[in-house]
Amino acid sequence: MSLRAVLFDVDGTLADTEALGHRPAYNRAFRNLELPFRWGPKLYRKLLKQPGGRERLKHYLQHYQPELGPETVEAQQNVDAWVSKVHALKSQYFKRYMRHGRVPLRPGIARIMREARSSGVRLAIVTNASLKTLRPVLKYSMGPELAAEVEVIASGEEVQRKKPAPDLYQLAMRRLNLLPHECVALEDSEMGLEAAAAAGVAAVVTINRDTLEQDFTEAALVVSSLGEPGAPTRVLKGRLDGLPWVTLDTLQTVLAERNRPHERARAAA
Repeated sequence: MSLRAVLFDVDGTLADTEALGHRPAYNRAFRNLELPFRWGPKLYRKLLKQPGGRERLKHYLQHYQPELGPETVEAQQNVDAWVSKVHALKSQYFKRYMRHGRVPLRPGIARIMREARSSGVRLAIVTNASLKTLRPVLKYSMGPELAAEVEVIASGEEVQRKKPAPDLYQLAMRRLNLLPHECVALEDSEMGLEAAAAAGVAAVVTINRDTLEQDFTEAALVVSSLGEPGAPTRVLKGRLDGLPWVTLDTLQTVLAERNRPHERARAAA
């Protein structure tokens, strides 16, 4: 089976949005509201196990029970409304960071997208983030020309179950009118990998500082980044043939290896 589409996760995959954008934006919002706490890298890695920003904030309140200072009464009166307020403020700061160019695409992302489109392979985005949160990434990190090449977006507010459930991948494939054996996913986290695997989609994982120690047993290939000329990748699992970066041929090989047992089963039948 030939590769028909590449399905991209966003946070941590397209760009290091968590380390360079989201976490600093949360802390800026906390400071603005005079909240007496900050989220450091170690804590944030734990919070990333929650499937979205609002879920992250609410989990932190419920499980860590921080002091909320001048925000205590408002949070107690309506925790969901308060979480939404904090998240909205954080989103403002995140957009500002994006606009100022603080969150560039990771190495190899633009290259692999252009390779795909020049070969007729379609592009989709599959993310737990809301479309509102995604727009700054499309506008400022990707840029209008590259963003216009993305045919389908499946975002977190469109499904009842976010990753690690398979729902977002299933939604993207329905919109593309493709089957799992025609797609490869690019992810950066165990949660995203689990979602792709549950949807039957082969996945390549590009790790980052927040996901380095996670379990990627289900991944066909694990690399430090997609890599590119002048910035080669480091392979943690699997292998690359030829060039020291991930190419469209690499993704085609990953897909072929994933589909080979199914093809043998069909031939035997």
